Amino acid sequence: MRIAEVIGTVTLSRPHPALAGFRFILATPHTRQTLLAGSAADAEELVMYDDLGAGAGSRVAFAESGEAAAPFYPEKKPIDAYCACLLDSLTFTE
Repeated sequence: MRIAEVIGTVTLSRPHPALAGFRFILATPHTRQTLLAGSAADAEELVMYDDLGAGAGSRVAFAESGEAAAPFYPEKKPIDAYCACLLDSLTFTE
């Protein structure tokens, strides 16, 4: 699971039939360095499925690859990233 910051929503004009009615967000994944520095995420953006209502500026934890489609099993959904939770705060310990 990784952490990302939501930067917007995605609107599909013609969604895949298996994704009709789904909500998607655009997010930028954080690296460990950006989280520790408290700076903005600087990785390439990705589109993820969201049923939690994440808004712009929210920090979320997300799953990728096969784990992203796991909540829909046994149905098959063409999803590569899934917003798993909204984060209120982060605490780092070493």
